[in-house]
Amino acid sequence: MNIKSEKDNIRLDQYLKEELDISRSKVQKLIKEEKIKVNGKVVNSSYKVKMEDLIEVHDELNFEINIEKEDIPLDIVYEDEYLLIINKKSGMVVHPAPGNYSGTLVNALLGKFSLSNDAIRPGIVHRIDKDTSGLLVVAKDDKTHFLLSEMIKKKEVERLYLAIVDGVIKNETGTIDAPIGRDPNNRQKMLVTDVNSKDAITHFRVLKRFKNNTLIECKLETGRTHQIRVHMQYIGFPISNDPVYNKSKKTTPFGQMLHSKSIRFVHPITKKELYFECDVPKEFKDFLKSLENE
Repeated sequence: MNIKSEKDNIRLDQYLKEELDISRSKVQKLIKEEKIKVNGKVVNSSYKVKMEDLIEVHDELNFEINIEKEDIPLDIVYEDEYLLIINKKSGMVVHPAPGNYSGTLVNALLGKFSLSNDAIRPGIVHRIDKDTSGLLVVAKDDKTHFLLSEMIKKKEVERLYLAIVDGVIKNETGTIDAPIGRDPNNRQKMLVTDVNSKDAITHFRVLKRFKNNTLIECKLETGRTHQIRVHMQYIGFPISNDPVYNKSKKTTPFGQMLHSKSIRFVHPITKKELYFECDVPKEFKDFLKSLENE
């Protein structure tokens, strides 16, 4: 959690009370239990937060979130009585979370549809990162939600991504089989590790090479948090413009050059095969053109 400019220099307990929408006593209890750290260190409740601070909260935070319906435009690729396929724009968070309760895909969906009954993530069967664009499936009822979730666990949903990476990959294809877990030094990041990790497998193939970059297609065999971003960084080819996993300076305000290009699965209710594909955003195309002109 990063500090917003208007909240600079206020007490830690006050800041978290407002951001997490929980009582000040609950915040103070978590601080005493050392479940809240600032820049990796335990501090007291009176600590004054600063713009550059990174706050970590190591607790399930059993509080209720009142998710508001919002009138936000959506790019609906497919809809029937059971499910939706959405083309999510880059920059949109998928579901509400502490400090971010509005403007999410879930807020937008609730403004237009009835969804499966999940208290915090209604309809959301799987996620893509805030700054990753492209396709994802949304369930309208509990049965469809359950069946789709099981299909994803059984690897019966094929998802392909397009990515631009820094560096020129010489191999035509490759498979990255490396377990992913949370970074103990930064809870907002993931990394390849053997400690408290889960198996993660990413397949990729080269589509086009440029002077200093490569356009690739990625296929997920597993669906870990930040999987493609972590795996490509791990083998030395980080996603271009990635603000978290790429140490190079961002070349555009747009997020990482990663797009959920296509999705294929058998409809859990009608049993018809569904396949959808969507084009990359304008910013992605513009970045590709700039590489072609180098």
